[in-house]
Amino acid sequence: MKQFTSPPQHESRPDENTTDLLLGRLRSNPSVPIFEIAQDDGSFSPVSTADFIEEVKRVAKGLIAAGIDSGDVVAILSRTRYEWALADWAVWWAGGVSVPIYETSSPSQIQWIASDAGAKYVLVESTRHREDVESVRGDLPQLAHIGVLEDGILEQLTALGAEVGDEDLEARRTSRRMDDVATIIYTSGTTGRPKGAALTHANFVDTTRSALNLLGDQVLPPGSRLLMFLPMAHVFARLITVLAASWPVTTAFTPDTKNLLDDLAAFRPTFLLAVPRVFEKVYNGAEAKAIAGGKGKIFTAAAKTAIDYSTALSAGKVPLTLKAKHALFDKLVYGTLRGAMGGQVQWAVSGGAPLGARLSHFFRGIGVTILEGYGLTETTAPISVNLPWDVRPGTVGPPLPGSTVAIDEDGEILVKGVMVFAGYHNNEEATAESLRDGWFRTGDLGALDENGNLTITGRRKEVIVTAGGKNVSPAQLEDQLRSHPLVSQCVVIGDQKPFVAAILTLDAEMLGTWLKNNGLPEMTVAEAAQNEAVRTELQTVVESANQSVSRAESIRAFEVIDSDFTEENGYLTPSLKLKRNVVVKDLAPVIEKIYSGSKPTG
Repeated sequence: MKQFTSPPQHESRPDENTTDLLLGRLRSNPSVPIFEIAQDDGSFSPVSTADFIEEVKRVAKGLIAAGIDSGDVVAILSRTRYEWALADWAVWWAGGVSVPIYETSSPSQIQWIASDAGAKYVLVESTRHREDVESVRGDLPQLAHIGVLEDGILEQLTALGAEVGDEDLEARRTSRRMDDVATIIYTSGTTGRPKGAALTHANFVDTTRSALNLLGDQVLPPGSRLLMFLPMAHVFARLITVLAASWPVTTAFTPDTKNLLDDLAAFRPTFLLAVPRVFEKVYNGAEAKAIAGGKGKIFTAAAKTAIDYSTALSAGKVPLTLKAKHALFDKLVYGTLRGAMGGQVQWAVSGGAPLGARLSHFFRGIGVTILEGYGLTETTAPISVNLPWDVRPGTVGPPLPGSTVAIDEDGEILVKGVMVFAGYHNNEEATAESLRDGWFRTGDLGALDENGNLTITGRRKEVIVTAGGKNVSPAQLEDQLRSHPLVSQCVVIGDQKPFVAAILTLDAEMLGTWLKNNGLPEMTVAEAAQNEAVRTELQTVVESANQSVSRAESIRAFEVIDSDFTEENGYLTPSLKLKRNVVVKDLAPVIEKIYSGSKPTG
């Protein structure tokens, strides 16, 4: 079994917990604001670490006064905002266990998570959320309180806890140790009911310290600025927010991505955390804007130069002519693109799905290096990440310090180390299946090179086996199809079928621009799905994706539908992962149409 180990670079005490990360920042870097809060006029107001900790303590005292004991569960249901982080740290300070719930969750999902976790208190963002919780309260016998952030619950808790002493609070803060559960994060559930991954204080503390020891000085030098817009209910955003709070970084939050461009311009981050779809949108939007302005050829040349420049950097030598072209396009194109992201972004981390070498090289070539990482809820987010001094586009880098990655005989990625969870809450069977012989079995397929760089090749449970016995991993094809501005979502099919096919949805936001740029009249998504010019373009996209696989794995037919895959219709998880089984089941008539038609040619 091939494996690679990254030795630990630190040692934590067994009596520590996540709150020690915040206290450590106060001691070592008290002057850098820990957060900035968006104001109504679009500006941002700084919050010092000392002031934040005092605010955390006051809310924690209120939770204690409200009856929260050490080890009790407090659920948080809200969009990404400052109060989310405040509540999270307050729960930990009070010795509690915080359980995030996506703000888009249905009442039945809320009921399942709050019931399974045994939530005693639920903090929600709005009246609508409170009503959703109230609608299932009869099935939540342990729930004692519901508090609404927009109704001032944090201020109410502060008042309630005024009589709780500092010594009592400190005793409660130190009641939790590294081995104790800090949070239960429920997987977004591509299949079946979500499982609650129990993550310990050690998971957060040691994963944070491992990442900062490895990357902190270079990627997040003192004074770095992070704009967080991903859902805090997701482990990826949660871990990075904790990491940033532990280091001299200033974080701001934006709950509505519709305001993202304005917030980027106002806050001017140096570091971004995003999923590949965000980077695809930035690229596709810039390309469409250039074409609409009659500068399509310039953008194409600039994009090629950026990719060539990054590729040459990886090879260790950039030719002088390429340097000159790159400098020219930096003035003409790249500076404008960086400006759209606030003008100061130098580093970004991408996770949640494969980014693809093309986009990785492009952004690096324009001056924004994306470090692609890999991990799961069960691994406190990161297992591995590309190293700034050795970026390998197409890989997700070596494992973090203090961990080992292995590839078993079936190609499955196994991991052990500081980030691996304690098990699934109330689910011994699932825990025993995932944690075996000291290894966490990720369910993903991959390969390791001689330097320990990991490449993700697919998802074990998603592998398609055609009628001819050919194993096909759909992720690689789907990632390339989604990179085109016309394509919003897609699913590659073909299990036990004579050939591989795909179902595509159109990106409604990009459709009008694409039609205009290609001299076509306005049309609805339904009309575009049947339009010959649109289908011809999509055929080109499919053929391009097919170049990355063998003929037996290539897409031989496709169908375009006039609706999209979204979280609202149940086809995507809150972290935008495809619920493949649901899509395949619901689109059975479309699949039947594909395979009952004429035999594909070519």
